[in-house]
Amino acid sequence: MSGLLQGVRVLELGRFVAAPWCGQLLADLGADVIKVERTEGGDQMRRYGPPFLKDESGADTQESSYFIAFNRGKRSITVDMSKPDGQRIVQELARHSHVFIENFKAGHLARFALDEATIRALNPQIVYVSISGFGQSGPYADRPGLDSVFQALGGLMSVTGEPGAPPTKIGLTIVDMFTGLYAALAVLAALRGRETLGVTGQHVDLALLDTAIAVMSNRAQDYLLTGEVPQATGTGTPGSAPGQVFRCSDGWINIQASDDDAFVKLCRVLAREDLPRDVRFAKRSDRWRHRDALLPQIQTELLKRPAAELWEQLLAQDIVCSPIYSLDQTFADPQVQHRGVVHTAQHPAGEVTLIANPIRFSATPVEYAPPPMLGQHTEEVLASVLRMNAEQIASLRREGVI
Repeated sequence: MSGLLQGVRVLELGRFVAAPWCGQLLADLGADVIKVERTEGGDQMRRYGPPFLKDESGADTQESSYFIAFNRGKRSITVDMSKPDGQRIVQELARHSHVFIENFKAGHLARFALDEATIRALNPQIVYVSISGFGQSGPYADRPGLDSVFQALGGLMSVTGEPGAPPTKIGLTIVDMFTGLYAALAVLAALRGRETLGVTGQHVDLALLDTAIAVMSNRAQDYLLTGEVPQATGTGTPGSAPGQVFRCSDGWINIQASDDDAFVKLCRVLAREDLPRDVRFAKRSDRWRHRDALLPQIQTELLKRPAAELWEQLLAQDIVCSPIYSLDQTFADPQVQHRGVVHTAQHPAGEVTLIANPIRFSATPVEYAPPPMLGQHTEEVLASVLRMNAEQIASLRREGVI
């Protein structure tokens, strides 16, 4: 693959979501990402389904949507890291790599001689990225955790959902993916620092808990400034009224008209010019304080109109708004289709449709390769990177090392 990261080799001991997401982003940008998987079953997410990719006959493969979503563009090798020869293979690959990514519990890889200190001794310039639930230190460092744990502990669930309703999980592995993004950013900064500042190697310690708190952003900052604990506000934004999802006669619409001028225009469309003249609703701050009186009146008018008609009328007034799409509607939208957010690739099991990277480079467009089959590139990598011959590779396979 071509791209801005051509010549960068990434060794990914990634499972589940966060580390594979980081590796995929780097692969999209042109890095050679070698994914090291278990000899038995590989990355656990391969079988995390249904749904699974179907082969040309229409039968399910063992390639889940989770694995496909997080692992395009990589080369897969299988190695039994419990065996000394398997450990030596990973160590030698690390010696020939620029980046090492792992997401095991803190301290786990030391039992396989693949911890940061061991790898650093082999390759002092390597960027070693450790992604874990709670980080490499602290009283929780050895605890297990998945995305929902960090949505809960980081506060995201407490501000998601309708007021008074139970805490609500965001419908994606959002903390995992944000952590993968931060990890990719850290890799790029570390590689840049090595080139320009002479910084020889880095150990990047990323915790999902830390990331969850970081992405709380202004809601967390609200608490730090005021001491007031933020609450769930449904689809609304604190300080904005009207600025939320409303029901229409045939569906739902998202309207952001809390600005004074936008509010006047909204009321004109709804034939409620009286509302801006009410002193309770004259200014943005007033509308927020009196939202319990304002919002039901707006909702009553919106229930009389279909979403598509409202969307056009509000856009004509330059009001920020949108209908609420389901995914079939998202992919059918002409703007989405124009942007090319999906593409097809020829997977060994059959053609697969993938979500494109949203980055659009003018000179070096992102190129894609499909997610690898388990161990698809084992012999290729051992021969090309470690210069093993056919007999050496065959011997390792007989011994169950690969």
